Amino acid sequence: MTDFSARLAAGDVAPGFTLPDADGKDVSLASYRGRRVVVYFYPRASTPGCTKQACDFRDSLAQLNDAGIDVLGVSPDKPAALVKFRDNEGLTFPLLSDPDRAVLTAYGAYGEKMMYGKVTTGVIRSTFVVGADGTLEKVLYNVKATGHVAKLIRELGLTAA
Repeated sequence: MTDFSARLAAGDVAPGFTLPDADGKDVSLASYRGRRVVVYFYPRASTPGCTKQACDFRDSLAQLNDAGIDVLGVSPDKPAALVKFRDNEGLTFPLLSDPDRAVLTAYGAYGEKMMYGKVTTGVIRSTFVVGADGTLEKVLYNVKATGHVAKLIRELGLTAA
């Protein structure tokens, strides 16, 4: 398998970006400096796995926000698809459009992956926790759509368990 881009690691500086949200308004990672932010990459709006993952983030958003953590979802979808996804699922965090996959590639979240036993090229479902100082606190590649958010919350020490 060919590696499209280098994988990032905890301690690396998070690649900066500015992408349009569902409404076409530019959202910049730099505007979150001073706060922690979860940046998660998902393959396609309104598909079953991506919907489950987005709804898990939606349902956990208050807990994350209370801990000073914001959430940004990034996919190659165009803003029109993101509007539909956001509105259909009642998503209350920004969904960002990266149709040329530049940000996905910068984060190592686009490349070859195994799907149903075959090598394919596409979005590698990945999650990053960017610290208030702009460095990566957590780097998680090939995450599962189901149960991922609960696991992330546990790893961040936000649960009593």
